[in-house]
Amino acid sequence: MMLRRTFLARALQSRSRQTELAIDGEKFLINNKPTYPGRQWRGDKIEGLLMNTRMVLGFFDDQNPETVSNWNSPDTKQWDPARNTREFLAAMPEWRRHGVLSFTLNMQGGNPRGYAGQQPWVTGAFTPRGEIMPEFLNRLRSILDRADELGMSPMLGVFYFGQDQVLEDDKAIRRALKNTVEFVLSREYRNVTIEVANESNNRKYDHDVLRPDLIPLLIRDAQAIKFRQRRLLVGTSFNGNTLPPPEVTQISDFVLLHGNGVKDPARIGEMVRAVRKQAGYKPKPILFNEDDHFDFDKPVNNCVAAVSEYASWGLLDIEGYQTPPVNWGIDTDRKKGFFGLVKEITAS
Repeated sequence: MMLRRTFLARALQSRSRQTELAIDGEKFLINNKPTYPGRQWRGDKIEGLLMNTRMVLGFFDDQNPETVSNWNSPDTKQWDPARNTREFLAAMPEWRRHGVLSFTLNMQGGNPRGYAGQQPWVTGAFTPRGEIMPEFLNRLRSILDRADELGMSPMLGVFYFGQDQVLEDDKAIRRALKNTVEFVLSREYRNVTIEVANESNNRKYDHDVLRPDLIPLLIRDAQAIKFRQRRLLVGTSFNGNTLPPPEVTQISDFVLLHGNGVKDPARIGEMVRAVRKQAGYKPKPILFNEDDHFDFDKPVNNCVAAVSEYASWGLLDIEGYQTPPVNWGIDTDRKKGFFGLVKEITAS
């Protein structure tokens, strides 16, 4: 009850918001106008897409004292989550100038060792009962505020495999989701979408309610929460090179795909076309928000393949943006290749 009162009290103090994301068929709109208005590239329509990148460690911290030193900065020999977020905030305008309008965050972070099998660290914002720790909320709020100022639309993931076991039971899972959605709504953010779980079909999830058979319940839970007659746009993702089940496609506000492990760009196009052929599909945006395929200097790559099928695309750069301490700037050839391509595609 105290947490709910806090949400409502803060909502009354919220600043007026500048950025609102909406959906019109397959198009994303920002402030009632399609993104990248009128833009075409190589004969393909770009207007209405949402080019993005995975930045899930933007408000990251590690609650495990035995592993937190893994993330120490070379200069200070210490890990500083506030510094990490400050440097994230400083980099955001440059992403925006290159045409990146969205980025994925996650309440439970992401594997800070990429594809490491064991995850002894504790990187999430939730207590075992599903409450949100205030220090995480403060860092998250600073990012969402800045995104609103810049005209960007973050995707906020809630659960991450390898960290969901911190939550004590399915009730705590649903409480954590409710608290996250209520925070976003009560602060009157109009530019934030929800990814309920990162890769719901990953076998490392401990809680049944996060797995494919039951994940529709959580999608509907999130969609049912309203504040001042508003609700958030909600979806969930699945493993790389995997389609969501038709029921998830039908009830989601947008379809999230992952291109991890897809080495042939033609497969990216096949995935998009297959989603549109699923039973009960109605026009809605299709968006890749994680893909570890690069080759940005080649005429055909996963990003280009997605755009050619009118699907948005997002980069997963494990070494560059998911291995702390992170340099959030555009400082490597891979980052320069991605942001340069997006700038060309979007004419930003």
